Amino acid sequence: MSAELLSILVLAVLFVVGTTRSVNMGALAFAAAFGVGTLAAGLDADGIFAGFPGDLFVVLVGVTYFFAIARANGTTDWLVHAGIRLVRGRIALIPWVMFTVTGVLTAIGAVSPAAVAIVAPLAMGFAARYGIKPLLMGALVVHGAQAGGFSPISIYGSTVNGILEREGLPGSPIALFLASLFANLAIAALLFVALGGLRLRGRDLGDLGDEEAKEAKEAKEGDGGSGGTGGTVTGTRTRARTTPDADLLRLTPARIATLVGLVALVVAVLIFDLDAGLTAITLAVLLAVVWPEDSKAAVAHITWPTVLLICGMLTYVAVLQEMGTIDWAGEHVGSIGIPLLAALLFCYIGAVVSAFASSVGIIGALIPLAVPFLEQGEIGVVGMVAALSVSATVVDVSPFSTNGALVLAAAEDTDRERFFRQLMLYGGAVTLLAPLVLWLALVVPGL
Repeated sequence: MSAELLSILVLAVLFVVGTTRSVNMGALAFAAAFGVGTLAAGLDADGIFAGFPGDLFVVLVGVTYFFAIARANGTTDWLVHAGIRLVRGRIALIPWVMFTVTGVLTAIGAVSPAAVAIVAPLAMGFAARYGIKPLLMGALVVHGAQAGGFSPISIYGSTVNGILEREGLPGSPIALFLASLFANLAIAALLFVALGGLRLRGRDLGDLGDEEAKEAKEAKEGDGGSGGTGGTVTGTRTRARTTPDADLLRLTPARIATLVGLVALVVAVLIFDLDAGLTAITLAVLLAVVWPEDSKAAVAHITWPTVLLICGMLTYVAVLQEMGTIDWAGEHVGSIGIPLLAALLFCYIGAVVSAFASSVGIIGALIPLAVPFLEQGEIGVVGMVAALSVSATVVDVSPFSTNGALVLAAAEDTDRERFFRQLMLYGGAVTLLAPLVLWLALVVPGL
């Protein structure tokens, strides 16, 4: 048995053991990286540690630390309340607002994980407070990021179009962008319906807010009367209901500083291209120094099990890349004599590998690998490149990908183990179905 095939079989074993036993899959992956890397790939400890995703580790820790402080001082509650008022209490619109925001951010040049890192904690805060299913909210955030991810000025779009130009292959930046936009929009719409999004339409908090305001007014008038027990009881009940909302609307110095920090995070990442993790952890430390009472428990709310899970899996995938497993699979697919079948397998390789690794890295590796295959002229270049690119990014809802990991880490008041399984099952379904649908829609017609 070849070392490449052995490494793939070990990956399958990780999933079986991790889903049937109460063992963190990241810890299993570290053990597998050590075993396979040492015995099959001849790597020493430094070679194995070279694959540790230090940048993602800092992003996960920094962002969750910052938003743990924001949650402790009430800033996230204030943002959730303000957001509800902004959409006039229509809860059904909130997931689509998040979808649009992340899509716009990536379309104008934000790296997809950076956009998700900014939006996901706020979105999952909305979901926790107003009973929106976390899978629905989290998936729409990720699909929104990928919907705008292939605009001509985006990171993904620039990467793919640059590769095609360098290799002298015909391309269509607009077709690539629209393929990703419509694919992610269609998936988001189906998911919205399947997870009960339509049932949210009847929940209008704007009407509830008006009713509470009316009740508060009546209670005030009752308290100003003869002092009967009816007015007192009503006033007490109203104060119990309205006082929390009044506190949410109050901007304390700590909340103002946290909001300024959030804006600074967005500006630093999107305009100055600074690292999201390092920026977030710096802002969190500044808040912790000034308001230590709000930050004492924040470190405990960093999602350490998620950090272990993601970093372990990505370290093992890096070992696979170092030992040539990915190239080995691509070369074998390219040698198949049936062009349409080879194109489908390329899409599946892009989807499966990207579910565990950097999407832009996989795109940068697979498209050049497919160039000899595309140069044969038997498959339409525009359709194939679009299908391969979207297949490699639409699966980022997987909890092992950067975006999926950020959503999992941002989930509030949620059974994370259960949510992890939901993301894994949903990510698996997308990985299984999306490449086939994209192949049928974009490659088979010869676009």
